[in-house]
Amino acid sequence: MGVLSAQKMLRENVVEVTAVGDGLCVSNAFQSNMVLQRDKPITIWGWAAAGEKVTVSFGGKSVEASADSKRAWEVTLPAVPANAEAQTLTVKSKSGSLTLENILVGDVWLLGGQSNMEFELAKVDDGMIEIASANFPEIRLLTIPQGYGFDAVRSFERLHEWSGWFGRHFRKGDWDVCTPEVARNFTAIGYVFGRRIHKASQVPIGLIDASRGGTTVETWTPEEILKEMKGKETQAKLKEWDEKIATYDAKAELAKRIENYQRKKKKAAADGKPLPADSEAPSDLKPGPVADHNRPGHCYSGMITPLEGLSIKGAVFHQGYNNCFDGSAGARMYYQVFGKMITSWRAAFHDPTMPFCVISLCSAGEPQTGENFLKPMNDAGPLIREAQYQTFRDFQKGGDKAIGFASSFDFRKSWYHPQIKVPAGERAAKWAMATQYQVLGGGADQFWLPPTIEKMEPVEGSLQLKMSTNITTKDDGDGKMIGFAIAGEDRRFYPAEVNYATDGVDNRNRPKQVRNTLVLSSPHVTKPVHYRYAWARNPMANIVNSRQIPIATQRSDDWTLEETPMSFPVPAGMDERSKRRHLSGRIRKELELGDTERQIQEAEATLAELKGKFLKDKEAWEKSKAKELEKMKEGK
Repeated sequence: MGVLSAQKMLRENVVEVTAVGDGLCVSNAFQSNMVLQRDKPITIWGWAAAGEKVTVSFGGKSVEASADSKRAWEVTLPAVPANAEAQTLTVKSKSGSLTLENILVGDVWLLGGQSNMEFELAKVDDGMIEIASANFPEIRLLTIPQGYGFDAVRSFERLHEWSGWFGRHFRKGDWDVCTPEVARNFTAIGYVFGRRIHKASQVPIGLIDASRGGTTVETWTPEEILKEMKGKETQAKLKEWDEKIATYDAKAELAKRIENYQRKKKKAAADGKPLPADSEAPSDLKPGPVADHNRPGHCYSGMITPLEGLSIKGAVFHQGYNNCFDGSAGARMYYQVFGKMITSWRAAFHDPTMPFCVISLCSAGEPQTGENFLKPMNDAGPLIREAQYQTFRDFQKGGDKAIGFASSFDFRKSWYHPQIKVPAGERAAKWAMATQYQVLGGGADQFWLPPTIEKMEPVEGSLQLKMSTNITTKDDGDGKMIGFAIAGEDRRFYPAEVNYATDGVDNRNRPKQVRNTLVLSSPHVTKPVHYRYAWARNPMANIVNSRQIPIATQRSDDWTLEETPMSFPVPAGMDERSKRRHLSGRIRKELELGDTERQIQEAEATLAELKGKFLKDKEAWEKSKAKELEKMKEGK
């Protein structure tokens, strides 16, 4: 009751709790019903009168600290083991006391990214089944408000936050016991991930959703880290934002809004349709790009900074869509930034080896097909997936045992918010269960680790790929492996025929398949030099390991989106975005024609084959028929 009475205020009949109260208070990261991280020192922080001594007690231990000149205090309690029994944490000072109840000790996981991580359980496939069964008193849920960017402190508000996307308020900032009513509005991927690891580990689980729709990788990275980076694309992005901020004119922007309002008002009057009663001419000066949620560092400052220093188990991150608009340069920037973002998050939670799982960019748009194969390859989505996978591989090759990866492109839907979230959460949970909880037995890496391509070698008009493990197809079907494309030096990709390599014959005198080695070929590519796999926003690809884990999106070439298969001239005077649109339109037309030409050639080859077979069969039949007729004559 103490923390609420110290921080409560009313606004429009909605109870809110400010980030920092006037008297003795703790950060809102610490509340009744929360989960504290097991087996790590527990840091608690808050505010009191300057110089005031504060005592924090939990689990039979007490620690003291004094508030500094800015009222801030911080203590660190010793690590404790997991405990599913409700405990109490108390904070006392001369001016008052706070009591936080029903606290469990277990594992706390942070869930970050954009809208496909934020997407709530009530809106996904099989979400209602999950909601109906979401009675887990030892799972606790917290959703972080969007915050105020660079004005953030080490706390956050507790409030009902408006969502323009969903047209409703969402309750955010409160630690809650997991019930169907609470779970329905929680991140679907995060909930499913937490449910699985809770049942596997049998320890309390705390889930913190710190995702925000429509965000980029650079907004989730500290501004000071970005400024230190050498990549020219990253520096260009920072310069672009500096220029946006410097040239923004709030008064001119207001004048435009007033002009638009007057135009609407005039049109409504002419149409005899009055404006809504609550409509009025704008008069406020907007902050502009300085407060934009995608300003580099903004979401890190607003949503991660309030949690800095909290002891947690690890993080799961799912993002990428809003970095798909800057072509090859944007993908290069993503690769420059993403590893630094991961390292920064680990530093924020004081754990350089903190477990971190990457869920790659999900599918969007119409599915790639055998007929419409090349045109969808001209898309920045695969480049972002490549950057995510390569970042994972960089950490892994550097000896990082706590980095994880899960593809999601194979959970295919045309919408950019594919509702197939339950399998995505479970795929991330497989990584955690195999590596962090060791509950999947021997060979557990097979349950989550994508098969890797260990070696590529040109062999007699084909490319031979040696895999890290035996592979198969995801669907039963006809067993045909699909998803690879190959190209020669002309940069023109074609769907590859994919077969296992062979080595001698088996005991039935059949070719003996080498199931960890693939041979890629195409009648359209006489001398292939490069491959791409799952190279579309919504790709056709079905190659997996024995546990149904797909090969990740990747390629062997470094050709840019804007120059594959060829370069086109760009009219003078275009800005960068217009240039990308101009080039994309022409390249996609080139690829569309390439698809048609390929199908014509394949149809002609099929027709020629059928015609040859037909003529051969007809000749044999005519000979046989003639013999029969001759015998009939002789018999007469």
